[in-house]
Amino acid sequence: QVQLVESGGGLVQAGGSLRLSCAPSGRTFSSYRMGWFRQAPGKEREFVATISGSGGVTSYADSVKGRFTISRDNAKNTVYLQMNSLKPEDTAVYYCAAKTPIGATSDPATYPYWGQGTQVTVSP
Repeated sequence: QVQLVESGGGLVQAGGSLRLSCAPSGRTFSSYRMGWFRQAPGKEREFVATISGSGGVTSYADSVKGRFTISRDNAKNTVYLQMNSLKPEDTAVYYCAAKTPIGATSDPATYPYWGQGTQVTVSP
């Protein structure tokens, strides 16, 4: 069982930055692929970014490419999402998720472990 706790959300003006953190429990953190997803009111949960267990492979949604960076520190059991040049349309609840390396990486249905989410609000 993996438990995930996100932190770092908040209110920021457009053009600003935030860094989200996710601290999974468990001793096998480095064996899990980690992902960040988000859900805006009235919309489905959507993929934001994912990173392999070693941190060597990352991928991003087109909407955040070039602005967001996913990273992980396996020694600290933490995964990060650095968000720069934030836009009002980035406003959503952001979720950290974990899965084994097998299967699709951007489909939320393939991630069995989820945090409770952290709110990110970007004002115009």
